[in-house]
Order: sequence, then structure tokens, then C-alpha cells
Amino acid sequence: MPTESNRDYDPSLGRKFIFVTGGVMSGLGKGITAASTGRLLADAGFDVTAVKIDPYLNVDAGTMNPFEHGEVYVLKDGAEVDLDLGNYERFLDIDMTSDHNVTTGKVYQDVIENERAGEYLGKTVQIIPHVTDDIKRRVREAAAGSDVCIVEVGGTVGDIEGMPYLEALRQFATEQADEDVLFVHVTLVPYSTNGEQKTKPTQHSVKELRSIGLQPDIVVGRSEDPLEAQTREKIALFCDVPRDAVFSNPDVEDIYHVPLRLEEEGLDGYVLDRLGLHGEAPPHAEYDTEWRDRVTSEATATLTVALVGKYGLEDAYISVHEALKHAGLEHGLAVDRKWIHAETLANGCEGELEGVDAVVVPGGFGSRGTEGKIAAIGAARERDLPFLGLCLGFQMAVVEFARNVLGLTDAHSAELDGGTPHPVIDLLPEQGQHDDMGGTMRLGARATQITGGSLAHDLYGETCEERHRHRYEVNPAYIDDLESAGMVFSGRSGRRMELLELPEHPFFLGTQFHPEFRSRPTRASPPFVGLLDAALDGATDRTAGQTASGGEA
Repeated sequence: MPTESNRDYDPSLGRKFIFVTGGVMSGLGKGITAASTGRLLADAGFDVTAVKIDPYLNVDAGTMNPFEHGEVYVLKDGAEVDLDLGNYERFLDIDMTSDHNVTTGKVYQDVIENERAGEYLGKTVQIIPHVTDDIKRRVREAAAGSDVCIVEVGGTVGDIEGMPYLEALRQFATEQADEDVLFVHVTLVPYSTNGEQKTKPTQHSVKELRSIGLQPDIVVGRSEDPLEAQTREKIALFCDVPRDAVFSNPDVEDIYHVPLRLEEEGLDGYVLDRLGLHGEAPPHAEYDTEWRDRVTSEATATLTVALVGKYGLEDAYISVHEALKHAGLEHGLAVDRKWIHAETLANGCEGELEGVDAVVVPGGFGSRGTEGKIAAIGAARERDLPFLGLCLGFQMAVVEFARNVLGLTDAHSAELDGGTPHPVIDLLPEQGQHDDMGGTMRLGARATQITGGSLAHDLYGETCEERHRHRYEVNPAYIDDLESAGMVFSGRSGRRMELLELPEHPFFLGTQFHPEFRSRPTRASPPFVGLLDAALDGATDRTAGQTASGGEA
């Protein structure tokens, strides 16, 4: 919590707001820049929260294709949101809710429902003031209880979908004290063919922003290399911002180094000063150093983990990638994540898993690639490779075991093969009541009771609370047969199987939930930590065996 010296403003006057917009092109790292700014303010002692504005017409991200839009991230209350919310949770180490994600679908849905209920007293319903008022209400409600709220506007300035949001922010700024609101514009600074950093795209982007009535207080230049002095000067001159309000955010080796890079630039001190939160930036020695110590630690070894999935896009599995990285940070290990497309394994895994220390099979939907996932799981089971299956990976581990150990060769999931005579994975009973696709799965944080003496108990203790996103479960009719054959369901939530393991295996764990969603750089997810522990033990044993073999020869 903030110290008294940092709380030199009257909380009754309202929160402090930082609005982050993007220019020139999408995918610049606007969200990482915003999250990193929040990390620095949190390290300085302030309570920081965030809001992500997504201008698309979807109510939420739940029905979007991960291959096109990236991972669907799940919050504790079950909200299906954009992957940027995951970055905010990881950087700020907070749990967010549906209120922290504003979409055009949500806004228009509420406005139309209010109109149908007669709440606008017969007035003509318009973008201004009804839609913009709803946007402002949502931002203020999400900010309640925090010192600083960072609001990221998705997309790029000039997009037609984002216009109502920028107008709402313009109004918002006039309704707050000047010291309460800060506008940060993140923009691309590319190189010309002769190697010169070009500011013209930034100038046009800021011009577009100013035409809407918004003047940025800070410009952050995204570039391959640090901004040159003359580049900063041109941006300051042509964009009408102070020279010391132009900050450089070049490419870095790891996204968790971005806060450190921005701290070196002095962004934290400028923001604190501009918002009246501190007369000057606190000495860095006063900052919480846990983040810096963790993300800059030197790796003592490297492990190779195979990630067997169906979407050939890293963003589709970003939380799994980050959870592996967090587990590595906890033990000073570098993790080389080897992408293996599940479709290439449909006819077996010969050679594909050679040299890997562990296997992860993540979640997903649809039948494409599932036979490859099953083959990878079988190979991990038979070769004693540490294995972690997540959601669909958990379910396919049940299918693989039923086929190859229990002897039910036609076993499958009813989701993927409606004609299977052995639906070892079947539809959750309550799911038959739903006609809509959006927001109707078993979603959000739920408690799991864990069996004593199990691998899961070693990792979690007696209980855990993790986030879910699924419609299918282990069919209760097959549980006794599966357990009689050696599979142990070590975690349960009522009648539902949540965790599975194979006691005779070095590390074979499946989770119906998604532990990756609660993993943080300073608080790694237990199943991922356990996976790397087992992988390191296996790698050490193999090295020792090779050394002994060489010595005997």
C-alpha cells in the first residue's frame, strides 16, 4: 500500500488516470508499455489497476479464434477477455474482473437495454452523450479503490471503431482536475532505408489525435534501438510536448525488462511529478526490488520444453509461454520452448521429441490436431518424459490412457467424435441447457480438493483455486475403470475430476483448469514449477548416465 509520503493528494478528489493510446500501427507493445508504467508506480508504493478498452463489437473475446486474435484469457470471475488483461495481471500482480475490460459490445448492449427499459425518458439515444457517458461510468467504476488507473485504448488512433472512446476520454479530461489525468501516446519510430530514425509517422499520428481534441502529455517512441537525441527533439518540436516528455522504448531481450528500461529513461519520475503524486521520483533504492532481482537473475542451466499445440501463433499460448518462463525464473533456469505442431504428430512422434526435457499439451477446441496431441502424450508416458496437460491436454491424457492402457481402442471425447462407443470425455450436464456460445462454458476460479500423498498435494497442498474454461469433463461412468488401471484423479470439485496423475511416472500431471492464468514472474504456477523440477532431475540423470557410460568406455 502507498506510504503517507506518497499519498500527498486528497483521495476524495478522485483517482489519478493515465490514458494510453497508440499510433501508426497496432501490435507496437502499447499494452506492455502501459503495464510497465503500472509496474513502476506499484513499485513506488501506489495501488495501481488497469482498464483495457477493446473497440470491437464482440461483447467479449470468448468466441474469437485464437489464431486470429491470440489467446482468450480468463479472469477470476469467469470473464473471457483479450490477452492484454493477462499482461496487466502478470505485471501488476493483481486479479482483475470483467469490469476492467470495456468492449463496444458491452457498451452498446447496455445502452440499448436501457433504451428499451425507458431509462432515457424518451430522448433520442445518441453516441454523445449516452454511449460516451456509459464509457466514462465504466472507467470510473473500475478505478474505484485504486490510486492510479491505467486505461489502454485498443487499436490505433484514427480507427473508426475507437472514435467514441477517444471522445469519451476528451470529455473525461474536462471533468477531472488537470493534475488527475495524463495522456500517453505510444507510436512507431521506424528507420528509413538509409538508417535514419523517421519521426513523420509520429507527427501524423499526434496530429490525428489532436484533431480529436486530445493533446498527449507524453510520447513514447517504439523503435528497434534507443531514440537518438535529434529524434527526440523533432518529436518534441512537432508534437508540442516538452523535450523531457519524449521517452524511448526500444526492443529488449525480454518483456519483463521493459519496466527497467523505462525506469532508466525516468518515465516513472516524470509521471509521478506530472500527476502530483510526488515532488520528485523517489530514490531507486526505495523501490520494491523483487521484480528487478527476479527478472534479471542469471540462468544456470537451460531446459527444452516441447509445446504441442494446433495454433501456429505464439500469442495463442502466451500465458503458457509466460508460465514456463516464470517457473524458470524461480529456479534460475532458462526455458527453450520448442513449438511442435500437433498435426505433424498424427502418425507418431519419431524424432519430434528427441532432445526435449518435458512436454506440455495446452488447451484448445476442435478436432484438428488432437490425434497428434494424443500421440505426444503417449510418447511422454512411455518414455518417462515429464508431462503437463492443460484443459484439453488433460482430457486427451484420459483418452490416450483409455485407448492404450485400458484397452478401449475407440475411446474419445464426445466433443471430437460424437459416434465414439467410449465417450470417456463427455458434455457437462448443465451445458445442454445453453443455446448461446458466448459466456456459457464452465468459467472462472473454482476450488479443488486435493488427495493427500499425491503429486498434486506436494505442489498445492490440500486445496487450490484455479481458473476454468471448458464444456466437457471426464465421464463419471469410466472413472472407476481408469483408476483401476493406474490413473489417479488426485483433485476433485464435487463430482468433477480436476487433476490426474500417474504415480509410477517421474512427473505426469493433467489439470482440467488453466494454472497458467494465475502465474506471475514473482509467483510461478506450482504445476509449471513441478514440471521443470522433474525435467531438471531427468536432465541431470541423463548427463550423469552419459558421463558414467563414457568413463566405462
